[in-house]
Amino acid sequence: MDWKPNTHSHLTLHDQIIDWIKERIEKGDWCVGTKIPTQRQLAAQFNVNRSTVQLALDELRADGLLQSKRGSGVFVSNSSWNVLVNKTNPNWQQYIEGSVHEPNYHTIQLINQYEQVDHIIRLGTGELSPDLLPTKQLEESLKEISLESKAIGYSSPRGSKALRTTLCTYLKKKGIYTTPENILIVSGALQALQLIAVGLLEKGSLVFQEQSSYLNSVHPFQSAGMRVMSVLRGKNLPEHLRRLKKNKQSLFYCVPTLHNPTGYSWTLEERIAFYQTCKELQIPIIEDDVYHELLFTSGVEPIKALDTSGQVLYIGSVSKTLSPGLRIGWVVAPPLVIERLADIKMQTDYGSSAFSQEIVAHWLSTGLYENHLGQLREQLKIRAEFVEKILYQKFQSLANWEKPEGGFFIWLKFKKPIVNKALFLNLLKRNVLINPGYIYETRDLYHIRLSYAYASLEELEKGLDILFEVCSEY
Repeated sequence: MDWKPNTHSHLTLHDQIIDWIKERIEKGDWCVGTKIPTQRQLAAQFNVNRSTVQLALDELRADGLLQSKRGSGVFVSNSSWNVLVNKTNPNWQQYIEGSVHEPNYHTIQLINQYEQVDHIIRLGTGELSPDLLPTKQLEESLKEISLESKAIGYSSPRGSKALRTTLCTYLKKKGIYTTPENILIVSGALQALQLIAVGLLEKGSLVFQEQSSYLNSVHPFQSAGMRVMSVLRGKNLPEHLRRLKKNKQSLFYCVPTLHNPTGYSWTLEERIAFYQTCKELQIPIIEDDVYHELLFTSGVEPIKALDTSGQVLYIGSVSKTLSPGLRIGWVVAPPLVIERLADIKMQTDYGSSAFSQEIVAHWLSTGLYENHLGQLREQLKIRAEFVEKILYQKFQSLANWEKPEGGFFIWLKFKKPIVNKALFLNLLKRNVLINPGYIYETRDLYHIRLSYAYASLEELEKGLDILFEVCSEY
């Protein structure tokens, strides 16, 4: 061991000694339990003052690489290898914990994980069954689509002009009159929320929502530094919002038609009163309308149809109706807002899939989409009635629910607060996956978002039998 510190190095003598001792441990020259030379011996070997050696050894002890045994000397500690690995590898946990985006609830992480397992019965999934997707029709329609080279390149900032023009015609049927310049094509409704969060609001802004809300399960606004607040709609809403808002920037996120997770649809009177309140208080509205086409009977027009001042940012999508894999949605808003969101989108993904936009434009313009919707609503209605029949047979003594008006869900309310993490995990052990109410409102231990859209009829019956059996024990 003829090494000596370099007196001309940019490192101090004691730093060089620390590095040399670490290298001995890393290479295995000094393994765990090895007694190292005394301070006097090291000082003589390195031709340095004893105090320099002592300073180096003190730091190595503080880092957990060395340990002193009274009367015996200094030894390589048992934890030295782990310490060195942690020192040399990036501390990814520290990076993760310091990152901007909030982690999702552990329950939702488990839901996302187990939804990919084939033998799991999915009683809460907000997704169409593969059997309900128009796979063959989509395949056949591809033969009818004529592609131009320009159309399948990078999309324009706002998205395909053909799709935006077709959407203008389609949205008229909902009472929404707009222009292509007022529409942005996005990669699903969730991206629309993320763009709004980072593009229109300052940190600390307030985002109002109803008490049980889809927003609580995805965190686009929370991760961008906004404060999300749940409020009750009703006659006291204007006063309540005024008191909470004060001078802060704010907006209101809502799902007025087939609300997620409750399935409730607002009346026309509720929509008008809500719109007038937000207009008076200058609170923009995000109207998430992705389930509107799935009403079993004709419903009330969107709030956007009432909008005369650009108050409402309207979001639509084909993810719940045609195919989630297409990843196509849209935002209808004033051109200034669309321009801002489009700029951020181009910085994010340089446009939604050009092929998907061509497919959706074709389906909307040829009537394929509306024909499919008619068949889809019928199938969903059959499934809803099938599940309700089982609920009437088994669950009347345990829970209450409202007859579904459309969409995917029944908001099942148990008479006792049994819907906790233990129930979720107990059901998961039985291969049944639920969406408990507490992922939409942390204090909600009464509800389950029961979906009839994904599992087969056989799976629905089996899953509900297991749900009844487990809940009866509680």
